[in-house]
Amino acid sequence: MKISKRMKTWGSLDLDKVYTVAEAVEILRGYASKKFDETLDIAVRLGIDVTKADQNVRLMLSLPNGTGKSVRVAVITVDKADEAKKAGADVIGGEELIDKIAGGFMEFDRVIATPDMMPKMAKVARVLGPKGLMPNPKLGTVTSNIADAVKTAKAGQVELRAEKKGIVHAGCGKMSFATDKLVENATAIVDALKKAKPASSKGQYIQGIAVSTTQGPGLKVSI
Repeated sequence: MKISKRMKTWGSLDLDKVYTVAEAVEILRGYASKKFDETLDIAVRLGIDVTKADQNVRLMLSLPNGTGKSVRVAVITVDKADEAKKAGADVIGGEELIDKIAGGFMEFDRVIATPDMMPKMAKVARVLGPKGLMPNPKLGTVTSNIADAVKTAKAGQVELRAEKKGIVHAGCGKMSFATDKLVENATAIVDALKKAKPASSKGQYIQGIAVSTTQGPGLKVSI
């Protein structure tokens, strides 16, 4: 792998040391891009077996200080279109929107649907499912309360989903956030994951935590 000029500046970092989140954020500020507002990302390794259905960890969390990102919300509904529009949804439609998605339209970051539309969503399950965008009642994205769902998504909600090897990746906010705000968000993520521990998970559950910026180095942290 070719080492960039930026990566060469990481040489002085102690990548084996475990920092507090606040310490890590302050260190990472020195390596953040000056060209754009990078995101502070967190990676949490869980002691679970994701191949077992009863050990899957997936939930939605509203961060106390938001994400700092603009979220494009698509709402699939017929009767709740006006409600969705007033709440600030970016894309609204019924079956015609489902057909549009099936044809490749993906200009959104979150999909919310009313329960009556779910049978018709089957044709886009293979499109939205792998991207983690398929509406799900457990995540609050299949609901009749469209206004609250849209506002919550817009306010700064993240999905916490265990991927291969039990690792959960999530954004904690922008590096322009105050350090205490980023610490609050990171702590909220870890606390939510602790509460979501599957009953069948044995041994050490939180096995490791690291934070990094979008293009920066990763540092081990303890919460």
